[in-house]
Amino acid sequence: MPKVPPLAFHVLAKPVGPKCNLACEYCFYLDKGLFYPNSNFRMSYVVLENYIRQLIESHRVSRVTVAWQGGEPTLMGIDFFKRAISFQEKYCRPGMTFENTIQTNGTLLNDKWCEFFKENNFLVGISIDGPEWLHDSFRVDLNGKPSFKKVMRGLRLLQKYNVEYNVLVTVNRKNANYPLEVYRFLRDEVRTSWIQFIPVVTRINNAGRSLYQKGIKVSKYSVRPIQFGRFLILIFDEWIRNDVGQVFVQTFEATARNWLCLPSSGMCVFEKTCGLGLALEHTGDLYSCDHYVEPDYLLGNILKTHMKDLVASEAQYTFAQDKFASLPNFCRKCNMLFACAGECPKNRFLSTPQGEYGLNYLCKGLQAFFKRVRNPMQTLASIMRVGRPASDIMQILAKKEIDWQITLAKAKPRDSCPCGSGLKYNQCHGWKSPKCQ
Repeated sequence: MPKVPPLAFHVLAKPVGPKCNLACEYCFYLDKGLFYPNSNFRMSYVVLENYIRQLIESHRVSRVTVAWQGGEPTLMGIDFFKRAISFQEKYCRPGMTFENTIQTNGTLLNDKWCEFFKENNFLVGISIDGPEWLHDSFRVDLNGKPSFKKVMRGLRLLQKYNVEYNVLVTVNRKNANYPLEVYRFLRDEVRTSWIQFIPVVTRINNAGRSLYQKGIKVSKYSVRPIQFGRFLILIFDEWIRNDVGQVFVQTFEATARNWLCLPSSGMCVFEKTCGLGLALEHTGDLYSCDHYVEPDYLLGNILKTHMKDLVASEAQYTFAQDKFASLPNFCRKCNMLFACAGECPKNRFLSTPQGEYGLNYLCKGLQAFFKRVRNPMQTLASIMRVGRPASDIMQILAKKEIDWQITLAKAKPRDSCPCGSGLKYNQCHGWKSPKCQ
């Protein structure tokens, strides 16, 4: 039977479906176009108006997030988004405000786009995978040509117009080998203050396609588990010593919230249940999640069934609860479960040491990360509970820096890393990035 609709939820609307002006080699979404043969991949104004109206009607809070993603949503042109704003004004309830967000590769941005974003208070997410030699490894255009310079041109325009923005990094098998190069580039050259690190874990079939979340084979671009854990660890060590309060890394913020025992981590992958982050395709089809745009997770179409009824459906409720209900016993007994909550269900396709299905592909890396940050996070939580700024932890760690460096210098390659990650020293703080290729 239908459940009570949530007070609020988040929809990633895809006005051009998977259509994009780039052909990023690791992109899991490009193949989704096969589900819509003969489509022009453009959201009609009928679907757009229904989406905005139903989103507003479904919310029982005063603030509504309207989020756009792709593919590359700017392919729709500015007029489409101006119409979206007009529909928000048309259906807005008294006291209601909107947060408009868009995730873009940045290559099509110009002065008009940035003027529009600034005028309408958009939060713009821009995708950059690190410095040019890393970014251009996989983020290429339809002709296989690099995109970095166009992305940076778009980013500088956002900065010129003082548009609020953040940076999304897809952590793949190549840039994961250069954690500090990626982080320092974003901090020092891009000059961003908010970073998301999204691990590339793409399950593929024998033909190399990523249409369904099935099987245990991953693409050659997918980050390896320990590689991802080390990537987070080494960036965390740089951040916790130098940048707390100045640079915000989503994974670290969520981890701190879990150590503080706050009601929500702010990241769906680290929540006990999910189901509040859905995906709307250009046709009006509503799916359980952005990572589950496939027939088994199609809830219905908003032109036929109101969005709030689809969100409150038995199918979506089951999807949401399965995040915890499907956890194997191995995970339920883990002392880091409070921090990771099993991470994203799409990555749970391995077997535990006991042979139970459902272990997260990234488990070894995530465990290493959470074990490493345990002590500094406990200190950080203690500081914040007494009302001190989180940045005070940098002074505390600075007093211990000499001893820390001496400890690292004494470690041998096959010793357990003294940071507490559980990895060998030569897998963790004693690991060296390969020469730049």
